[in-house]
Amino acid sequence: MEETTTVRRRPTIRDVAAAAGVSRGTVSRVINGGHWVSPDARSAVEDAIRRTGYTANHHARSLATGRAGSLAFLLTEPQHLLFADPTFSLLLRGAAEALAQRSMTLVLLVAGTPEERANVTHFVSAGHVDGVLLISSHESEPLLDALLVAGVPTVSCGLPLGHQGDLAAVAVDEEGSARAITRYLRDRGHRRVATIAGPDDTPGGRYRLVGFRQEMGEDFLPELVERGDYGRESGAAAMARLLERTSDIDAVFAASDMMAAGAIATLRKAGLRVPEDVAVAGFDDSGFAASHEPALTTMRQPWDRISAEMVTLLLEVIDGGSPRTVTLPTDLVVRESA
Repeated sequence: MEETTTVRRRPTIRDVAAAAGVSRGTVSRVINGGHWVSPDARSAVEDAIRRTGYTANHHARSLATGRAGSLAFLLTEPQHLLFADPTFSLLLRGAAEALAQRSMTLVLLVAGTPEERANVTHFVSAGHVDGVLLISSHESEPLLDALLVAGVPTVSCGLPLGHQGDLAAVAVDEEGSARAITRYLRDRGHRRVATIAGPDDTPGGRYRLVGFRQEMGEDFLPELVERGDYGRESGAAAMARLLERTSDIDAVFAASDMMAAGAIATLRKAGLRVPEDVAVAGFDDSGFAASHEPALTTMRQPWDRISAEMVTLLLEVIDGGSPRTVTLPTDLVVRESA
């Protein structure tokens, strides 16, 4: 007896519309993230999609709309920092989750060398992605100028120094956050407070130092300021330079948790206890801070919200909207190091 094989037909938008009791146009607007859909209709369509097993034909959609259905997560740093700095992985995870909810794909791109920058510029300018989530931008970063010239929709993580207003951005209140943690250290009785700032061509490096200086007021001393690159080794080296100049520092605010950890290592080598002799506070709370010994007092950035807002703002620009800047608050987290 000859066997017959039944091939199940792939569900279409027409099937979803019939199951939901709405028009095909309504289904299309829901699938493509349109706004002009009532909550009841959206719920009905989403339920029908689950019941029918419908999956979008992204290739056909891209041909019809001229869009790739994907965004680039662009890190303009050396490749090893993607794994060495925990903040990048948090942003990557949050962006991927935000896009998954929209049935879109995230493409990871790293451009830390001139060759990588040239390749990335060609890739994104060719329309392989609909826009760019720019991570860790520097004021002197040539890739940002290339993206703007090419007209690639872009959103920056942090204020894009030199390009404020030119592209969308999601930032935290850098100055206010630095003032808050410096105020906390001073309220604990510390007066010789040093800081390890980040690079001056990054928004965190520039504005966290501004906030620290404002809060210190007349007690601010230039000799109690050093800079690092946000990494642990640079924090250790910066702390060593501070100790070479003075021995009476009683607190340190580092512009990243990794630099705070490096500073603590140097202080311990010098025979100083944390927090008994020198209190140390960081910035980020990327998960590393809680597991460090001692656990770090720090300013917590809302990582999930930063990623979600970046995706939202970028999609607005892709849809023809004007670039906006969203500034988010941080939270002081008190732990053993201060």
